[in-house]
Formats: sequence, C-alpha cells, structure tokens
Amino acid sequence: MHDNGSDSTLYLFWHDPAAAPPAEFDLHGDAHPMDDGMWLIRSELTRSKLYHRLKWQLPDDTSIMLAPLFDDPAGW
Repeated sequence: MHDNGSDSTLYLFWHDPAAAPPAEFDLHGDAHPMDDGMWLIRSELTRSKLYHRLKWQLPDDTSIMLAPLFDDPAGW
C-alpha cells in the first residue's frame, strides 16, 4: 500500500447507490466522497475489517467493493 509515514491505507469504496446507508454511516477513516456510493477512504483498518464494518451498516444483499490503492490520486 502507499507509504505515507503511517499505518493507514487508501481504499476505493463503492456500494450500490440504490442502497441507502444509515444517516450516521461510519466510514472508519478519513473519507472523501467521489460520486453517489463511491468514496476514497484512508483507514488504519485492514481491508477485511473495513470491508465488514462497512458491509454490516448497509442493507442486506447490498453490492459493495473495497480496493486498496497503491498510490494517491493527484491532489488527495
């Protein structure tokens, strides 16, 4: 993952925009919205832990994707 001097990783997170997240959706890190249902999240959690914590907050059977990024997008 990206070596930014900490133990955090930058992830691209997407969930089906038709699935409404709770009003207090906890993204478990520093998050930046990209589009409906799409976020950049910098978190100290492992991919598995972050995936499950996000998934558990969404309605059952919601499609999601969580991918680590190996370099920061320009300007973020």
